[in-house]
Amino acid sequence: MPELIPKPVGYGKYKEANLLTYFYMSEFVDMDVTTVPDPAEFTAKLAFLHKNRVSPIGNWADFYRNLFLGVCRLDLETNGSWIELERAIDLVVNKIIPRLLGVLQQDGQSIKPCIIHGDLWEGNMGINKETGESLLFDASSFFAQNEMELGHWRCKFSSVFRAKKQARHYMKHYPAADPAEEFDDQNRLYSIKGAINYSTGHPGSGLKKTAYNSMCYLCEKYAPIDGIDKYYPQIDPTIPGVCIAPHLAEGLT
Repeated sequence: MPELIPKPVGYGKYKEANLLTYFYMSEFVDMDVTTVPDPAEFTAKLAFLHKNRVSPIGNWADFYRNLFLGVCRLDLETNGSWIELERAIDLVVNKIIPRLLGVLQQDGQSIKPCIIHGDLWEGNMGINKETGESLLFDASSFFAQNEMELGHWRCKFSSVFRAKKQARHYMKHYPAADPAEEFDDQNRLYSIKGAINYSTGHPGSGLKKTAYNSMCYLCEKYAPIDGIDKYYPQIDPTIPGVCIAPHLAEGLT
């Protein structure tokens, strides 16, 4: 879908022998990055991308397990140990992911991962001032279940896309995978990876605490265990009107 991104111009490796650095260049597009995109137009394009760029191989549940575990380990290395979080991570990896994603690959069902943007939030898109059409940039693309893309929209750093109408518009073009009633829990699971990844790059951001809170929610629902905190809806950014109160956030350390 070349019309969905600025036209690539070139890429390559810097000539400096001791500097492992690469560059990428694209055409300049004068974009409006403050106006909210039309949800119908934008989600139709996104769903079309997901439907038409499918990987021929891959077990998605195993891939996401490894991806999730990798970013969690990196965050612990960067931001230090947190025993309760480590317990929750272990439970998510060994119980929650098999339960929520493994079911998508049972009883004859299968997932063929598709190409996704990989870091899609309102900060990585704009509206072409000349054509009025939505454009995406700063991609971190890989093959994933299409709903992985929507997990990013649930994170605290997202605002416009976090509105439930965005996902509703998207699912008009690409319905939720069966069992559809578990879409919200799968979406929460996917959002944890995005929040932990952000925490790794932005120490002290607070997103690790909201990610841990989401882990606690899923653990309470699917695999209760002692030794981790209870879920606090008061600090869940997906609940309208919620603001993370410092004293509550500190209670999750």
